[in-house]
Amino acid sequence: MAVASFEVMEFGVTKYGEKAKKFILKGAGGVVLEVSDYGGKVVRLFTPDRDGAMKDVVVGFDDPSGWDNGDPYWGCIIGRYGNRIAAGKFTLNGVDYQLPALNNAPGGIGCNLHGGARGWDAYVWDSEPFIDADDVGVVFKRVSADGEEGFPGKVEVCVKYTLTKDNVWRVDYEAVPDKDTPINMTQHVYFNFKGESGGTIEDHIMTIAASKVTPTDAGQIPTGEIADVAGTAFDFRDGMRIGERINEPDPQLEIGKGYDHNWVLDEGVMAGGKGGLIKAGGLYCPLNGRSVEVWTTEPCLQVYTANWASYDQKAKGGEHLSFRCGVALETQHAPDSPNKPQWPTTIVKAGEKYSSTTEFRFGAK
Repeated sequence: MAVASFEVMEFGVTKYGEKAKKFILKGAGGVVLEVSDYGGKVVRLFTPDRDGAMKDVVVGFDDPSGWDNGDPYWGCIIGRYGNRIAAGKFTLNGVDYQLPALNNAPGGIGCNLHGGARGWDAYVWDSEPFIDADDVGVVFKRVSADGEEGFPGKVEVCVKYTLTKDNVWRVDYEAVPDKDTPINMTQHVYFNFKGESGGTIEDHIMTIAASKVTPTDAGQIPTGEIADVAGTAFDFRDGMRIGERINEPDPQLEIGKGYDHNWVLDEGVMAGGKGGLIKAGGLYCPLNGRSVEVWTTEPCLQVYTANWASYDQKAKGGEHLSFRCGVALETQHAPDSPNKPQWPTTIVKAGEKYSSTTEFRFGAK
């Protein structure tokens, strides 16, 4: 077994003039995780295949300029509110709030996405690396001001990345607001177990521990319905190749050019389960055996298959990306929950602590 270690190096300057650092975390189990204090971005993640060969299996950039020039949140911490809020509007304690409503949905239908024009992914966080026995990681902290991106309340937030000797990447989120406010955090890492420039992830086998999904309207806002996945292209309970049914003439698939949907986890509180740390799903590449299991305290899993990525985009080493070059497995509460009172709330009361944990458990078959 290797010895856990970390290295700190300069990463560049963001478009906001902030100097960023990069941390190279070498786990005792062999996995290597490179992350930046610029939005907690995952720059590289090396995992072994069935023969022990290491490869970088996430999509990202070599420096901050890649993210600053427009990207679909490759590997970022997402906050204050992950996913969409319809028209950027919600009402809380009798007060109407208007957030930035960006034209990011098909047809130019505006919504608030991933915290707004400058979400938590676009700030350099205070950071401190650590080694605790065989664990290595980084603690990220920042204070989100009252009114930032239109949200009420100042929020003190902490995100802890830990890489364990068992090749588990654990993400622990905590946040405490001084006013009632919506909080829904996630990690937006994109996996491709063939490597960043390895082409499409349609040949990966994905499992999702959910018998329900939340259909959306043309703006990709949940309608409020909770639909059964049985007999549809959304049934991944027993594992299915991502590309097997992704191109079917299903209106839900046509809206986002593939999967960009929220599944309601069977063991989560939204489905009437007890919650706690539950298995959300997994991903497996038959070509090389690399795999990951996703465990979370969150009730839902948003899956996005990089349906808007194109060859014109370049990532690390100048490599061209491709259509469906990665898949994001985003653990979270359901989109637009502030406007869906029948769903588990994302409102955190003043002085109370928001907490959430997700584990990515890497292996090879």
